[in-house]
Amino acid sequence: MKSTAAASRYATSLLDLVIEQKNIDSVAGDMNFLLEVYENTEEFRHLISSPIVKAEKKIEIFNRIFDHFEDVTKAFLRLITKNRREDILAEIAFAFEAKVKEHKGIFPVKIVSAAKLDDSVKTEIINKISNAIPGTAEITEEMDEKLIGGFVVQMGDMQVDASVQSQLNKLKQSLTR
Repeated sequence: MKSTAAASRYATSLLDLVIEQKNIDSVAGDMNFLLEVYENTEEFRHLISSPIVKAEKKIEIFNRIFDHFEDVTKAFLRLITKNRREDILAEIAFAFEAKVKEHKGIFPVKIVSAAKLDDSVKTEIINKISNAIPGTAEITEEMDEKLIGGFVVQMGDMQVDASVQSQLNKLKQSLTR
């Protein structure tokens, strides 16, 4: 899920507030729970995207569903709903999660390979990544047989493509020029 500019601004505002209140982890837990509800409950997705259900009714429903949330999270949900931006709640929660990781110095890194990497190669990749970033790498691995061999490392806007598929594409381009 991608974050829109509006979702990013709301997430930044919420993060600034919870940093000030020293309540980051609790609110991050609330936002993660909200994302889980969004991803796993079709009725919830319909509710937040419905233009028919009035804001007051949505707030009432949110208060029941999320009664265990921190007061700041509940107030934030009310604000978002009163501003008629509840349709981007999942994007806000996603952006908030990314901003919390960034604040804590955690950098998400995805390693995509054609087959499971053996431990020595994986360790070497992780060591090089760890030396290149000023914080902690949060590594996720995926397999994609289309790569044929090799791997692709994605970290934020940066991508290192050491896959056989990429090398074949480069060779094809150089031969067809």
